[in-house]
Amino acid sequence: MNKAILMGRLTRDPEVRYSQGESPLAIARYTLAVDRRFNRNGDDATADFINCVAFGRSGEFAERYLRKGTKIAVTGRIQTGSYTNKDGVKVYTTEVVVEDQEFAESKNSSGGDGGFAGGNSYSGGGRPAPMAAGDGFMNIPDGIDEELPFN
Repeated sequence: MNKAILMGRLTRDPEVRYSQGESPLAIARYTLAVDRRFNRNGDDATADFINCVAFGRSGEFAERYLRKGTKIAVTGRIQTGSYTNKDGVKVYTTEVVVEDQEFAESKNSSGGDGGFAGGNSYSGGGRPAPMAAGDGFMNIPDGIDEELPFN
């Protein structure tokens, strides 16, 4: 079985290219900085930098939504390969071929301006949307009890 599960932050924006042909296929490459769980020497936290490649719809998702610093969870398979560079030296490669990727934290946690934190969004009915509590859950405004379909 070849299955890799990673959680880390993108070190830079994904690099996306499209294949040639009738139906171009998105190919997104990015590097994840994954913290090491244990540190033998007791030094500062260290990370491994793992190359990932996403094809098709996963590549399009990466192009559209992933940015440097975004924390994501990735599942996929490890793939190794090799090539000879222009100096005639054989170079070995290892990367994770992404099968699934998803956000590992909210936009608000990463410093973005999404969710309810903006304060300018409305939930409809002329009533401003409730602000998020410090724990990430939405506060229920006072006096809404009679509007709820359950008690």
